[in-house]
Amino acid sequence: MNAELIAMIYAYTAVGVGVILAAAGLGSAIGWGLICAKTLEGIARQPELRPQLMTNMFIFAGLMESFPFIILAFAMWFLFANPFVGAAASAIGAA
Repeated sequence: MNAELIAMIYAYTAVGVGVILAAAGLGSAIGWGLICAKTLEGIARQPELRPQLMTNMFIFAGLMESFPFIILAFAMWFLFANPFVGAAASAIGAA
């Protein structure tokens, strides 16, 4: 396995990680917007349910916020402990 192939694998991995992180950020932002918008809509319709709706909003917002951090952990794993280089080396060695 030559250096050019390893560099190409790392370059493609970096592009893939960038796309993954962008999608996670965009998805989280859209999720936050929908959660808050629907909570405000529910409060506007039934103001007496405000405490229950706010509690649910914060629970779901916490769950929504954990998603990008999990994705970030996978992205760092792909960048720093790149499993694709080892897989390519074993595939080339088997061939």
